[in-house]
This record gives sequence, structure tokens and C-alpha cells, in this order.
Amino acid sequence: MNHPAHLRSVLRDALAMWGIQGRVTIEGNHVVIARPDGAYRVSASGQDAARWLLQTPAREAAGRPPRPAPSITALLTALRAALGVPRGGTARIGPGAA
Repeated sequence: MNHPAHLRSVLRDALAMWGIQGRVTIEGNHVVIARPDGAYRVSASGQDAARWLLQTPAREAAGRPPRPAPSITALLTALRAALGVPRGGTARIGPGAA
């Protein structure tokens, strides 16, 4: 999934699922989510320990480096939190699940 076009598709789908408006484009090696509050930039890290890097408008304004994420799941979790999307319910399967 290190190809920007694949990542762009995943991020578009995530935004749609979360009900978040944003324009997702490719700029060089980054996938950029343009929103009214600024640009969220995602790129492949090139390091094994941190496969993805997420730069948010708040981190950039504070002069902080992009946040590393070791997996696509961690990247989406960090992005969801940065966008202020509330967590969904947890699915429970098995005896006594309600």
C-alpha cells in the first residue's frame, strides 16, 4: 500500500465513512487531505518502525514533526482523532454479548 494512489483511496473511503468533508489529493509522495482547518499530510516513512507519517495543521503550527504510525490501522486511528471524529461502538460477538 505504499503507492500514493492506493493510500488516497483508503483515505477517501475513511472520510466518507466518518462523514467528514475533505478533498484528498496526491502531491508528490504525500497524500493531502484539504480541509477548512488546514492540510493533513500523510506519507510513507521509509523506516520499518514507523511505516507512515501524519502531519496535521496543529502539529505543523507548533513546529512539531509528523506523527509516526507503525501500521495503516494506527494511521487511521491517529487521523480520526486529529479530525475530531468520535469513536464508534465496539462490536462484541459471543455468549452474553449485548
